[in-house]
Amino acid sequence: MNLPISSTIATNEVKSRISSQSKFPSTLTDIYRDDVNLAVWQHSLNENMTPCIESLIKKKPKFSTVMILTPNNAYQHIAECLNDIEHNHSLCEHISLLVDMFCTLFELECAGLRLKLLNQPMCPKFHVDNVPCRLVTTLHGPATQWLPHSAVNRGKLGRNSNGLADECSGIINPDSHVEQLSCGDIALLKGEHWHNNEQAGLVHRSPATAQNIPRLLLTLDFAS
Repeated sequence: MNLPISSTIATNEVKSRISSQSKFPSTLTDIYRDDVNLAVWQHSLNENMTPCIESLIKKKPKFSTVMILTPNNAYQHIAECLNDIEHNHSLCEHISLLVDMFCTLFELECAGLRLKLLNQPMCPKFHVDNVPCRLVTTLHGPATQWLPHSAVNRGKLGRNSNGLADECSGIINPDSHVEQLSCGDIALLKGEHWHNNEQAGLVHRSPATAQNIPRLLLTLDFAS
């Protein structure tokens, strides 16, 4: 199967994109629809993960790891990374399931994982990702903010914002508002390098972190 990765030059073609969101994991397959640039499984975290996450925050407040995982070795490698964190089984199981789902959906042998505790926004301004597709989920704290396709003035992305804050730069069209995922949601964000998705990648940003509430972010990418 040829993955829908684009190598063409971006055009100014006007496109329409929507989000697909439901409480069923099958909604993630909607990312293959041409008119969808965000697919969200509205998922609630298993309470059994809470002790592990709280222990991780307490013991390793600057925790960050990046690794290449396969569905077969994901649990083992994550468990080794968290071997000094109590009650880590449920979290390791959850992450390994996401790796399996991601690789199965896109027919990948492996995926690039990033798991990081954040005490300040990693990407505070609205932007698009120059990737085919990225899985994003927040395991603790505030979750990713995003803009509907119709709400974005793409002429104000990046340097064209002239250094102004998003709320002042004009990137958010009048009468539009910022959307936000919930902690636990499992989202697929279509990027600019998905075939025929130039100028239509999901525009999103990191949320402001509340005082004393760190964010535990997990992302999965196509591994090169």
